[in-house]
Amino acid sequence: MKTLACLAALIAIASSSAATADSVDPKRLSETVRVLASDEFEGRAPGTAGETKTIKYLVDTFSGLGLEPGGANGSWTQDVPLLRTQVETPRTLQMTVDGKARPLVQSKDIYFSTVRNSSQALIEAAPLVFVGYGVTAPERQWDDYKGVDLRGKVGVYLVNDPDFSAQPGEPVAGKFGSRRMTYYGRWSYKYEEAARRGAIAALIVHDTDGAGYGWSTVIAPGGENYALVHADASKTPPTLKLQGWLEGAAATDLFRSAGLDLAELRRQARRADFKPVPLKGATFTADVPVATVVSTSHNVLAKITGSEHPDETVMMSGHWDAYGLGAPDAQGRKVRPGANDDALGIAGVVELARLFKAGPRPKRTLVFAAWTAEERGLIGSQAYASNPVYPLSKTVANLTLDVLQTAGLSRDVLLVGAGQSDLEDDLARAAKKQDRTITPETLPERGLFYRADHFSFARQGVPVLLLMALSGAPDLREGGRAAGEKWLTDYMRCYHQTCDVWDANWDLRGAAQDAELVHIMASDLANSRRWPQWRTDSEFHAIRERSRNER
Repeated sequence: MKTLACLAALIAIASSSAATADSVDPKRLSETVRVLASDEFEGRAPGTAGETKTIKYLVDTFSGLGLEPGGANGSWTQDVPLLRTQVETPRTLQMTVDGKARPLVQSKDIYFSTVRNSSQALIEAAPLVFVGYGVTAPERQWDDYKGVDLRGKVGVYLVNDPDFSAQPGEPVAGKFGSRRMTYYGRWSYKYEEAARRGAIAALIVHDTDGAGYGWSTVIAPGGENYALVHADASKTPPTLKLQGWLEGAAATDLFRSAGLDLAELRRQARRADFKPVPLKGATFTADVPVATVVSTSHNVLAKITGSEHPDETVMMSGHWDAYGLGAPDAQGRKVRPGANDDALGIAGVVELARLFKAGPRPKRTLVFAAWTAEERGLIGSQAYASNPVYPLSKTVANLTLDVLQTAGLSRDVLLVGAGQSDLEDDLARAAKKQDRTITPETLPERGLFYRADHFSFARQGVPVLLLMALSGAPDLREGGRAAGEKWLTDYMRCYHQTCDVWDANWDLRGAAQDAELVHIMASDLANSRRWPQWRTDSEFHAIRERSRNER
């Protein structure tokens, strides 16, 4: 721990010696990432020694900058009770078709985990039902279930939305988000809906285009999963015994063996009159030991109390967790350090805290948050949103940094989830001050608006904005869009892998630009009486409207 103490002291000295700086410093960003992504922090997994070191580092850093504790009752942290599960080597894992057993291999043919607090996941010869995209959307006149009884069965789903692969002229084209994924397209929604309907397991057919990432990303957690432990058990949502994915080729082969053409079923699933299709003669059997641990993880919260409206808050946040230790890669590395995802975002939050502390005191309170367990399903931010320290009705906005590009200055900034709120106008004004333009996300099929911690706040009606470099190739000042595309392609090979490491050769001027955009936006919001609004056609507009009288 001597190394940590020395690093914290050096950061505090650096902060105080440059307290008058009025811009985000790429060197400070790099140093913070270097520390958090070092082997000493063991990949920053919740509930591990890596968490203990991370929390201490963040608290020491915020305290050294002169911020106030932002948690309840003068604390720096908020407890997040976590259930950690780890599926172990299956005793039995197979599909049976017409009496013929077809063994499955975890992480090769299938990938699964569980969020149940049970020492065993036992499924005995459960029937399988193909449920298309598994969407129930009354507002879009769409129901894939058609009243099918899933109790005791395994639901098999397609990833993304029913209109994702639609051709021009198909009735479904544009009914959801076209190439832009809606929440109905997210794997989490499909698991939630399957559980609500009594299924015992749910498997999603993987395809890289529809999921937005390859099979290596799917299997990266290694059978580990997490869930929020609710103090009131009655608030625990229904869960599945197993949830996961079928590898694309394995799924095609399974359907063929059951006399079904998966490609044709994909086309049928794009029709509103689609009905679930049983895989006749096919069953799924699994006997899987599960190791479970209940522990307490932590969100870190710091604040600068507002001078005139201290009960109104502007929040800036990122997630401190990564994927911890995993199987050795080809170079023998076990640590999945999450240098960009999201140590760099946290470094941005730290820099924002430094800038605001060095400047005039804001009129509204500023909250700087580092969430736990984002990689495990946005659990830390969900825990806060369900038990907020500061009323969400008076939370002006949540601005989230999660994966920033490391390839230099950019002519544009990528907008995730276009058409949602007034904050997009704030972003455009801030970008103009940097002589930058706004580019709508070019990879909307990745559903990023529903995949980062800001979404926990959106679901409660708080206006949000996410800066995430996975949303498309930046138009770099050196090399243009082609150079940006190369950066993005190279990074995605390391997404959630052991190679997401700190690099002294990163050009973090672009990441600093993005953090400064947040500084401009947060400064304006913190010193005004404005309350950003959702667009009237946003699914979150009505939620925010219900608390209008509290503002």
